[in-house]
Amino acid sequence: MLGLLALALGILPLNHVNALGQTRCVEFDSSSSNFAVVQGGNAAPILLSEDDWPGVQRAASDFADDIERVTGTRPSLSNSSTSASNSSRPIIVGTLGKSALIDQVINATQMDVSSIEGSWESFMGMVVEDPLPGVDSAYVIVGADKRGTIFALYDLSEQFGVSPWYWWADAPVQQHSGLFISSSGCAHGPPTVQYRAIFLNDEQPGLTNWALERFTNGTGASGTGSPFNRLFYSKLFELLLRMKANHLWPAMWGSAFNVDDPENKVLADMFGIVMGTSHEEPMMRAIPPEWDLFGQGDWNYTTNSDFIYQFWVNGTIRAKPFESLYTMGMRGNGDLPLGEGTNIDLLERIISDQRQILTDVFNGTDITTIPQVWTLYKEVQGYWEDGMTAPDDVTLLWSDDKLSEHTTSASRFLNYCLPAGETFAVSQSSLNATGQEDPVDYVGDPRNYKWITSSQVSKMYEQLSLAVERDAKRVWVVNVGDLKPLERETEFFLNFGYDSSKWNLTNLDSWVSAWVQREFGLGDDDTTTVVDMIGNLTRFNARRKPELLSSDTYSLINYREADTIVNQWDKLVNTSTEVYNNLPKGTQPAFYQLVHHPIIASANLNKLLITTGRNSMRASQAFLSTNQLADTAENLFEHDFDLEEDYHSILDGKWDHIMDQSHIGYYYWQQPMTNALTGLARVQARKQALPGVMRVAIEGSLGAMPGDNPNNCDGGCALTLDSFDPITNRFFDVGAGGPAPFTFNVSTNVSWLKFSATQGSISPDNSEQRVWVSVDWDQLDAGDNSARITITPSASDGPGLTLGMRHASATVPFMATKLSAPGNFSGFVESGGAVAMEAAHASRNTSMDGITWSEIPGLGRTLSGVTPWPRTGANGGNFTAGDGPSIEYDFLNFNTIQDSGNVTVITHVSPSLNANGQDRPLGFAAQVDDLPVQSSYFMPFAEPGQLPDVWNDFVANSIVPVNMTFTGVSPGAHTLKVFMIEPAVVVQRIVIDTGGLKESYLGPPESMRV
Repeated sequence: MLGLLALALGILPLNHVNALGQTRCVEFDSSSSNFAVVQGGNAAPILLSEDDWPGVQRAASDFADDIERVTGTRPSLSNSSTSASNSSRPIIVGTLGKSALIDQVINATQMDVSSIEGSWESFMGMVVEDPLPGVDSAYVIVGADKRGTIFALYDLSEQFGVSPWYWWADAPVQQHSGLFISSSGCAHGPPTVQYRAIFLNDEQPGLTNWALERFTNGTGASGTGSPFNRLFYSKLFELLLRMKANHLWPAMWGSAFNVDDPENKVLADMFGIVMGTSHEEPMMRAIPPEWDLFGQGDWNYTTNSDFIYQFWVNGTIRAKPFESLYTMGMRGNGDLPLGEGTNIDLLERIISDQRQILTDVFNGTDITTIPQVWTLYKEVQGYWEDGMTAPDDVTLLWSDDKLSEHTTSASRFLNYCLPAGETFAVSQSSLNATGQEDPVDYVGDPRNYKWITSSQVSKMYEQLSLAVERDAKRVWVVNVGDLKPLERETEFFLNFGYDSSKWNLTNLDSWVSAWVQREFGLGDDDTTTVVDMIGNLTRFNARRKPELLSSDTYSLINYREADTIVNQWDKLVNTSTEVYNNLPKGTQPAFYQLVHHPIIASANLNKLLITTGRNSMRASQAFLSTNQLADTAENLFEHDFDLEEDYHSILDGKWDHIMDQSHIGYYYWQQPMTNALTGLARVQARKQALPGVMRVAIEGSLGAMPGDNPNNCDGGCALTLDSFDPITNRFFDVGAGGPAPFTFNVSTNVSWLKFSATQGSISPDNSEQRVWVSVDWDQLDAGDNSARITITPSASDGPGLTLGMRHASATVPFMATKLSAPGNFSGFVESGGAVAMEAAHASRNTSMDGITWSEIPGLGRTLSGVTPWPRTGANGGNFTAGDGPSIEYDFLNFNTIQDSGNVTVITHVSPSLNANGQDRPLGFAAQVDDLPVQSSYFMPFAEPGQLPDVWNDFVANSIVPVNMTFTGVSPGAHTLKVFMIEPAVVVQRIVIDTGGLKESYLGPPESMRV
């Protein structure tokens, strides 16, 4: 069934994909029914009408260039009003109502264009016989409007093999000797979202410094110093159109689009880009730069309304000749609240005055036909929630909280206050347009994230599909910061907005697969490898934004978490390096930018921070290896800059400065002014530790032996292991406590303990050795089995060494617990006082009213997420706790918390704000066996325009831990049920604490399943 669904959506086998989601009409082999674009070194001429849109004429030139890029043969491109000079089979391109040539074809052939007529940005193409005098047949491309025609051309270009990123990410063009279009051709109706935009924001230092070098003489525009001139924007506009975007919020902080280069606005309109301004820049005026240049008095509508009104009038007059989407309302200068005196009456007056300006400037035009948007950002949303109204035709643009995983990862993509089901129909019945603005880049509290990709396609899909379901389809804007290195996530946002029907829970990986094949031309096996790499890259970075990572994010002692993180990154780096090294030279620059550099740079940062954490720990444990760890950290810190320089040197410096963003050494929300490595510890290399030559640290403890340490346990810390532990061995580390070399021996009082080494040699050049300990379970009886490990050093006489220092030993207790599960049990088994389960690994899944808990592959911190699907099932309704669709997990526990009969179920839920209305907070229910059902409405509401106090923590950790304690759970087999109450709840993982759960960031590894 799912395979048939994928085919129905037009998702073709990977070896046949060049375009992302389009219905394919291009072939590279001839057949009798195909139209030849290029065959045998001959290219079909391209005919247009000279009265068509200039943007269509320009895109047609790109189309001819693209054909030459693919085949080496360039078609002729000419204007023709009614006929061709010979019977060659041309490609005829034009726009309904704008092209005399298309009018002639339709009149001559009675070509049926009713499917696109009057439709926004729609197009069709087909082979038409005898379209013009002297022409036997032609492939005719007809756009319903200017961008419909432009998109038709770029759609074919992409299917030919020219990526939208051929210039912006140097994606190689796949070569073919022949190009053919099926006779039925390609077509597309209106996009899902009417206005699809990117927002260049926080564009300093990377994009600005790069553009200054590439597009200016280094000085930028007069007045602002901005480098974003027509040369820059011509490259950007083409990229946007190739990705089927039609709208732009331009760079703003140090730039003024309409002032920096007077040709910018003319160029945008010619290309076919609808210009706008950001949430804080009303009436097509760039704030703050234009106010700094032309303003008088305060940016205060209460005290300075006359001047501000005229300031807006002038901006509207300037924009009138061009296609624009006007931002309404007002915020304080510099993206701040307006101030203490701001109230709903004032903002309603402001919008009323702005509407009057539109009425006056567009004299005679129904202003409800002029696109307008009011962005409900921060406190502005509070005004709306408190009852402020806006005219029905003004689009309400719901702003992301800016912190979610997205998006940001995790990105929440604006689900806040997009009401579900009947709530939407009632509370917003008068509002006919909604939209959303979301970041994959962010500047603000609690921490910027600007450096590198940290957004998951799966998370973006989960949130964007929610916006589609709730009819927020008028305007979508994604904050892309510097644009690079967020190419892939930017395109998914725009691609989904262009046609959301192509993608669903079962085929998200096929979007990434198609993207990989298009960019790098890989075969199926290599494509699968790279898709997995991208999934891991974005998952690892979405666990916690790189800018939020610290040396103690991941546990250094519990569940081998820090080791696992480093190993995961190392494996990813090795795979990426192997793929990179085997690519053709012409493909390597694109792969480096889009995949390899994000992997190796992110891996380096994670290793750097974990190494600094280990450095601090070893200093507290009096290990000489503290110094080697400090050296390693310094090398990793400098290597971060090496990687930045490597990026800037590719293609003879084409992308110099694009990775200038600082990202190490945050101490508050704003970026550090330079990368800074602080807090490294060192020990005196020539001084011997007081307890002796040897230091011993055991797994799971911050303490060290022999001698005193605040983290040592009374009677000695023990190593413990049970027979169901997914980590099947333990270790201890033996290290130098100073400059004196020594040898050591490992012994035990039992035969069932096995060691990776029973002796070793430690010196300043080999300052630390790990010894692995495993258990021969066949020798053990059921239950607890105790042992003792003794590590004994032997050192030669040396300066300052006493006899005790040379031979001070360490003793480590070891407890092995042999457990068994009932023969008829199937499910997860407790180990170490906890049960951990990935949400997707359920024992049973029970549907209700057509709703089923369904997996969102790749979403979240560890594996995936599950959510009730479809979210609009049961008419968007909810369920009473315990009555909704359920997902079940069988588990076996041996313990309860302090033998009390209590266990705590910790459900890891994706962060999301209450999107279902004030009377329907997000919630789910859980039940163990037949015990009373417990429900949790885990996300508190906040004051209008504010976020809950806990929100920053939730999104920083990319998880909401929901705790429920169940009483009366005896050791044995049990079933946990999780019930739907409200839609849009995503569960990633479940951990059951039976008394031994340890502190860590991600939680225990998944338990064994028998």
